[in-house]
Amino acid sequence: MLVIVCYDVSTETRVGRRRLRRVAKVCESMGQRVQKSVFECQVDRAQFEMLERTLLKEINADEDNLRFYRIADLKGYEVREHGRFRATDFDGPLVL
Repeated sequence: MLVIVCYDVSTETRVGRRRLRRVAKVCESMGQRVQKSVFECQVDRAQFEMLERTLLKEINADEDNLRFYRIADLKGYEVREHGRFRATDFDGPLVL
């Protein structure tokens, strides 16, 4: 399934900035960054549950926001990209 992970971590304190870096590292290990605080992750159910548990341990629920959008059925799935960044198509051919 495709999971979109979005977060907003409070960076007003040093602890918050550290939390932001840890959240980003977890997301980078599971997917690709498509915007500053938005990641696309191709995961199975077990990987999704591990990702969610890990991120929930990192955030402060009183100050931060964490959202997951699960797209289980990719039929009809479409992304329209505009601007400079282009995401990597992991299902497409690999050209070296």
